[in-house]
Amino acid sequence: MQTVRVSPKFQVVIPKELRERLKLRPGQDLAIYEVEGQIRLEISHKPKSLRGISRGLRWKESDRDHAERL
Repeated sequence: MQTVRVSPKFQVVIPKELRERLKLRPGQDLAIYEVEGQIRLEISHKPKSLRGISRGLRWKESDRDHAERL
């Protein structure tokens, strides 16, 4: 665990080791939220990048909701 300091503009720097391990790029979007007094950052994914994520999964008939149709 590393410690970072909040700047006068309320900015923080993500340590280089962590940026490299997570393959973060300049301009990349991160989702930020608060959970039980903790600040959390998550790499946000654009919907287009999630295309085909469930390809190859085996669905059971009980997984479907036949009552609702669009």
